[in-house]
Amino acid sequence: MAAMIIAVNTRFLLKDRLEGYGYFAKEILQRVVRSHPEHQFYFLFDRPFEREFVFSSNVYPLVVSPEARLPLLWKYWYDIKVPLVLKRIKADVFVSTDGYCSLTAKIPQCLVIHDLGFLHYPETYKKSHVSFLKRNTSKFLKKAKRVVTVSEFSKNDIIKNYKTPSEKIDVVYNGVKEKFQPLVVEEKIRMKQKYTGGKEFFMYVGAIQPRKNLINLLKAFSIFKKRLQSNMKLVLAGRMQWKNEEFYRLLKTYKYRDDVVLTGYLPEEELSLLLGSAYALVYPSLFEGFGVPVIEAMKCHVPALTSRGSSMEEIAIDGAMYFDANNHADIADKMMLIYKDETLRNKLIENAKLVVEKYNWEKSSELFWQSILKTIDD
Repeated sequence: MAAMIIAVNTRFLLKDRLEGYGYFAKEILQRVVRSHPEHQFYFLFDRPFEREFVFSSNVYPLVVSPEARLPLLWKYWYDIKVPLVLKRIKADVFVSTDGYCSLTAKIPQCLVIHDLGFLHYPETYKKSHVSFLKRNTSKFLKKAKRVVTVSEFSKNDIIKNYKTPSEKIDVVYNGVKEKFQPLVVEEKIRMKQKYTGGKEFFMYVGAIQPRKNLINLLKAFSIFKKRLQSNMKLVLAGRMQWKNEEFYRLLKTYKYRDDVVLTGYLPEEELSLLLGSAYALVYPSLFEGFGVPVIEAMKCHVPALTSRGSSMEEIAIDGAMYFDANNHADIADKMMLIYKDETLRNKLIENAKLVVEKYNWEKSSELFWQSILKTIDD
């Protein structure tokens, strides 16, 4: 195969702010570029970048200004600035990893869309973002030569809502990072001393925003504390995002405020140690294309409790316990059940060991590379 010039939208590779799209892009791209040294990869950033994201010598980083952080600037960045760069570098393909693509670029595009949360839960997004996505997602899906998504659930959702042909969409699952491993007892004790004064804790991992359903988690934790009189803590690990006024208001007057620990955004190293020390993960998100923290917990041999519906049952199969995310009493019931039933807890951990084996970044990056090739060859 002749050497190719592959342009990649890397807007979401942000130091200390990697979430969803950013994690996926980082894990996949670092493997793809190293596995294919014969090709040139141009990484397009919209702000000064960190050298750590220039994964190998065949990566050429470019800053394409202005910073594209608002709908009006997205349009300008993707439809005016990016096509000029693609033309200048003579790119063969444009890979866009954040759900948006260029509607004016002339070369084939491979588009990554994790989920359609904005359609199902618009109230949990900024209004301007919802408006932009509702106006443009169908155009993006038509324009892209190939679409990559992270679960069969999301693939079917895209087909159902946008009539995108099934054969145009590839499913590339997330993997689990090697850092997420079972911990020895001493390590768990150290982390508990550091974060919860030595107490056992339930943990949530992810952004603090309405779609993650944390108000219902707080209500469920209240029931758990009242019924069981336990000294269990609740640790919420993630960056504050939008529309958190109601969450903060509840937290201020929350009866068990002293038992809730907000860590803010944690580096992967610290996060993997903290998650590996948890009694259980409680992940009550209303809607996910994949739900990475669930499989990260399972890899650490930490039981995962998560929502029915959306993608989580497809991803975790019988390795997690499920609740109705809209019913805080049901979330509380499952928290009490995992706390009281040691046999059930151990069974979940054993089931999870088998399930997580299928999530592998090496395998996912190879599938992603095949999607890029199909974008060019189809």
